[in-house]
Amino acid sequence: MKVIVLGAGIVGVTSAYQLAKAGHEVTVVDRQPGPALETSFANAGEVSFGYCSPWAAPGIPVKAMKWLFMKHAPLILRPKLDMAMLSWMARMLSNCTSERYAINKSRMLRLADYSRIALADLRAETGIAYDERMQGTLQLFRTEQQLDASAKDVKALAADGIPYEVLDRDGCIRFEPALRHVRDKIVGGLLTPKDETGDCFKFTNALAAKAEAVGVRFAYGTTIKALDVEAGRVRGVITDRERMSAEAVVVALGSYSPLLLEPLGIRLPVYPVKGYSLTIPITDASRAPESTVMDETYKIAITRLGDRIRVGGMAEISGYTNDLGLARRSTLEYSVTDLFPGGDISKASFWSGLRPMTPDGTPVIGGTKVAGLFLNTGHGTLGWTMSTGSARLIADLVSGGQPEIDAKDLAISRYG
Repeated sequence: MKVIVLGAGIVGVTSAYQLAKAGHEVTVVDRQPGPALETSFANAGEVSFGYCSPWAAPGIPVKAMKWLFMKHAPLILRPKLDMAMLSWMARMLSNCTSERYAINKSRMLRLADYSRIALADLRAETGIAYDERMQGTLQLFRTEQQLDASAKDVKALAADGIPYEVLDRDGCIRFEPALRHVRDKIVGGLLTPKDETGDCFKFTNALAAKAEAVGVRFAYGTTIKALDVEAGRVRGVITDRERMSAEAVVVALGSYSPLLLEPLGIRLPVYPVKGYSLTIPITDASRAPESTVMDETYKIAITRLGDRIRVGGMAEISGYTNDLGLARRSTLEYSVTDLFPGGDISKASFWSGLRPMTPDGTPVIGGTKVAGLFLNTGHGTLGWTMSTGSARLIADLVSGGQPEIDAKDLAISRYG
């Protein structure tokens, strides 16, 4: 079939590659001049097959109230008269129960573990290099209360057969030797050893080149105006340059997906949650992390990417604004210098991106009420982690095949 993929971020490019491998004639459309220039550009660098959890969790409403008054808060809320924002927040709060958390986390772990296999296969097939490391994620606890609260995550990991290890202070330092300089600031951690790290921008650009080599066409610098739908079936896409015909369309536009779908009466509960990052050159390798350290107190990931450190995190709910707030930079700087002192943050580059979040934390993958129109979006903070598995799923679904894992509860129909 002729298939158009909307979006050239990590999710769109991996989808296009898998669709081309399945034998389709694929075109990718993106407003940017190249791949991975928005949310995929400078994300935290984690590929978190084990460390993946919904933001909507028991206790989050109480924590959120406390965070609003913290100087270095992991959550920043800038409320406005926006029905999409208010509706999304209400739905998120309804998912902050133990029952919903267990269901949502299980879905996420299923897709993440599938993506682990898919990424390994893709790496072996293509030989792509992207500053990758396979040394795990250490969720670092500064308080006994945080360590005790990790029991619910341990239970979910055990239930899904995901390897993990609960570490004491000395165990954390054995895993990340640079933490010996701040041993009194930590009490323990949760290690997910199958997690990986890597530069999402490098990977996406390398895979886009591989996709072009197998026939994928990329229409960069092209603004998507509307979906062309006739008699309940998608016929193509209308852009600022031309009308492009297709037998199937995959929407992988991240936070902008709901805006394109709304005129069709498709209510996709995805809302932008802004994240920030710093990229810092390593000046002393003995004081840098070996893999990813997740600072649980501030929800900030500190990741080794080759000769750089990527510091990423926070969740700012402020709509479609992408300004760089200096207060957010200070939080990133505080976390990394507190745990890994000695780096030269004066040379850091500062970035922000809009993560496409669903209220339950699980992406939306599958068909819609419009024949031939498919969604692969809403991955939140885990687009890099889940991209390769999501791409395999969407290629199977578009092709009319049977996915290798259960994907029914990932479809938009779960929202009613």
